[in-house]
Amino acid sequence: MGTLAAVIWDVNPEIFQIGPLSIRWYGLCWVFAFASSIYITKKLFKKDGVNPDLVDTAFMYVFIGTVVGARLGHVFFYGWSYYSQNLLDIFKIWEGGLASHGAAVGIIISIWLFSKYSLKKPFIWMIDRVVIPVAISGAFIRFGNLMNHEIYGQPTDLSWGFVFSLIGDGIPRHPSQLYESLMCIVILAILLHMFYKTEAKNKPGLIFGTFMVLLFIFRFFVEFLKENQEAFENEMALNMGQILSIPFVLVGLVLMIRPIFAKKP
Repeated sequence: MGTLAAVIWDVNPEIFQIGPLSIRWYGLCWVFAFASSIYITKKLFKKDGVNPDLVDTAFMYVFIGTVVGARLGHVFFYGWSYYSQNLLDIFKIWEGGLASHGAAVGIIISIWLFSKYSLKKPFIWMIDRVVIPVAISGAFIRFGNLMNHEIYGQPTDLSWGFVFSLIGDGIPRHPSQLYESLMCIVILAILLHMFYKTEAKNKPGLIFGTFMVLLFIFRFFVEFLKENQEAFENEMALNMGQILSIPFVLVGLVLMIRPIFAKKP
């Protein structure tokens, strides 16, 4: 397999370093993810006549829920054999290891807590709005994975294959991080259209369900193009990412179908 038509990806994951402090593209992508999410959510709140200042409180909940959920998801679903013997390493988030399925659970729990104790609105009202900026967050975070040379795809002879220099094998691979990042942007556009141009926001759970179905169906199929994250997945018919996607898709389908059978006032 030649590399003449491939993209040679030799970007340094580290932007610069000051003493022991390392500033990395991955961390910067997280900053952009949360900044853009706060901006979009404030616009959505203003559209609904809700005080946009509440968004700052909401995203304190979401930030903690996302990071804790993503880290614990990685620890328990992908690396428990290691972390069970090295418990203190669970806290070393800067070394990498965050799982999107765990982040999804963390976001859901944090939004439930915020809705109950701060917003005083139904959980489903809030989650319908939060998943819209979550889509752009996913785009930034997957781009951060690209900058980190991680969560890469399987070998390919397609002209847009990426040779990741930090892997060191010289093999062009699917830039699966870009596939997922672009899909998140498409999902964002769909959800914004539903919110502003249709009656979807008045049908509780429809936007949230649409997000879950689109994101995790895509995640299920893109996993066929990705290298497994952990060795134990090599012996599985479906990898961990695919198995964890199935319940999210099922929940999303229920939420999408429910408004069809809801009683009209």
